[in-house]
Amino acid sequence: MAKQIVEMEISAAKMELPDTKTVTFKWPEGYEQEFKTGQFITVYWPDTTNYKRAYSLSSCALDRGFYEVTVKRDGKMGTRIVDWAKVGDKMFVIPPVGRFLPVYEENKHLICIAGGSGVTPFRGFVREATRRGLKTRITILYSVKTTSDIIFNEEFRELEQQNPFFKFHVTCTRLGAADPWPGRRGRINAEWVKEHICDLPNTVFYACGPNELVDATEALVLEEMKVPKEQMKTEKWG
Repeated sequence: MAKQIVEMEISAAKMELPDTKTVTFKWPEGYEQEFKTGQFITVYWPDTTNYKRAYSLSSCALDRGFYEVTVKRDGKMGTRIVDWAKVGDKMFVIPPVGRFLPVYEENKHLICIAGGSGVTPFRGFVREATRRGLKTRITILYSVKTTSDIIFNEEFRELEQQNPFFKFHVTCTRLGAADPWPGRRGRINAEWVKEHICDLPNTVFYACGPNELVDATEALVLEEMKVPKEQMKTEKWG
């Protein structure tokens, strides 16, 4: 069955950071789509139909009537969306697909490792778990260059208050020595990941972001920590 490609209007466009924008695509009347949290949509502009780009949903499957993606100024599509996309513009949207899905089981612990805009699908993971009142533990380990690069910082802190099974941890890799940041510094390593593991056989690891971060995380989890491959899910963004 062919995918239903639909032109959708941008109903909201919010700058999260100076180089990052969340775009909301409003479903047209009569449109109804079943999908899962963690999947991605593919979008393109009406005037450049051959140039398409896939973006993970930063909204969740409980959000009905719209899709949200959070885009960094990167490449032709990312630059155009961040710098020019506005309310009222229209883009074509290919429905969600993908297998980067949260395992919502009460005894599971999801350790979600992200770099840069790779944190965006994990917003959907936590949103759904929180709204459903699930007891699945979710821990985000987020690597950014500086504190100015933390996407969804306020929302994740609010979700921590609402959901006792969710924790949000940030490490900064390029802060100056004089920066007052009280949190962790340096790259994600095995020691830091191990600090957050309490039941390894019931832990599922997720890694999302630039190829370099995902490859390093795979090596860390699968080779250094000897975790079985079926406990690891990845999403590479080039």
